[in-house]
Amino acid sequence: MPQVKIIAKNFMDMVASLPAMKLDRLYANAFICEAILRSLPPLAKKYVLQLLFIDGPITAKSMEEWVLADGASKHKVAIDRLLQLRVFTETVDRKKETTYRLNPVFQSNLQKLLIQGEALPREPMPPNIVNLPSLEDLEAFALEQWECFLLQLINSSQADRPSNISSSVMKVFQRGLLTQRDKEAPRLTESGFQFLLMDTNAQLWYIIREYISNSEERGVDPSDLISFLLELSFHVTGEAYNINSLTDLQRNTIKDLADLGLLKLQQGRKERWFIPTKLAANLSMSLTDSSTRKQGFVVVETNFRMYAYSTSKLHVEILRLFSRIEYQLPNLIVAAITKESLYNAFENGITGEQIISFLQQNSHPRVAERVPSIPENVTDQIRLWESDLNRVEMTTSYHYDEFPSRDVFEAACDFAREWNGLLWEDSKKMRLVVKAEIHMNMREYLRSSK
Repeated sequence: MPQVKIIAKNFMDMVASLPAMKLDRLYANAFICEAILRSLPPLAKKYVLQLLFIDGPITAKSMEEWVLADGASKHKVAIDRLLQLRVFTETVDRKKETTYRLNPVFQSNLQKLLIQGEALPREPMPPNIVNLPSLEDLEAFALEQWECFLLQLINSSQADRPSNISSSVMKVFQRGLLTQRDKEAPRLTESGFQFLLMDTNAQLWYIIREYISNSEERGVDPSDLISFLLELSFHVTGEAYNINSLTDLQRNTIKDLADLGLLKLQQGRKERWFIPTKLAANLSMSLTDSSTRKQGFVVVETNFRMYAYSTSKLHVEILRLFSRIEYQLPNLIVAAITKESLYNAFENGITGEQIISFLQQNSHPRVAERVPSIPENVTDQIRLWESDLNRVEMTTSYHYDEFPSRDVFEAACDFAREWNGLLWEDSKKMRLVVKAEIHMNMREYLRSSK
């Protein structure tokens, strides 16, 4: 069975991974500093605010005295996070005493924010110039764009209209989620199948992370891209902003983001503008934020039949990944979870836990409050069918035989046990099998014992 698992990190993990020079340059933007402050653990926020108007360094020992003994682990997590993000800089003197101080650029921008108050990255356009869509229409647009995007990933023939996804965004899929052989249509990889079962927030983070990771190939500095994307999260959802106020890099970026449904582009007689959707506002929030989760639509019965109350083509294709679609009505999809449909899902790299998690997250409101929301006999059977494929576990190993004496054989077995690498032994014929990780150590041991 494939053991592939894709992870969707949030922005702050990406910021922490930047080189120190780029990170310091990023903090020249006041909105980045505010976004970083929002993302910090509670204790780390407290430390930043306590040191905000202190110009000199403070010793690590002094800071340890700020917390009770049972808060030592939280203190360590907070300090580690502040150092990763270079919000704190660490210095060790000749006496080996550690001191911390706030990053001066970060400190200066945060001071201005508290003293002068928050300002918008750019002013919205007057409502008399633009024809703004309602928030409901904007949310419907974002959902439609996102579904069209995912349908294009599954099968371009399923989309309502020809794909207008830009090549820079499609490269994201070519890297991790799609594979293509010569003269063959692109097909989903194991990671691609798993991606489709992730919730919308996690999918968005994955796409944005890969979009940033590939930016240098397009001649774009990742720190500039991160800066603009975080800045976008401070724009007001549903307000219009003039495209003329953007740089060339930012204009190219918003075209890609519009394909994903993060923004809506509109054209007037003289002006062009963009309108952020809720998806754009979520960029600086945590992956665990539940405010953007959609209402569920799936009811699973004890007889393994599923009823999905939806008109979405995307939902049909996602359910088809692990179930058999029996029939469709205008607003209802009826499917069945079968052994064959699940085996097909497992072969494509989808795990039983991912299927169960998807069904739980998308449970219809009528059953979502039940505990459990999915019948236990269904979840247990999914796990059992998956375990049928995992009865044999493959382990890379090495086989040893033809030992010169029983003493050498027994000593070799003892050595392998000490290294926790003995997989099998046959005392009668003096044969043994060890894990590949200890092969070199075993070989050196046998040579030295001759």
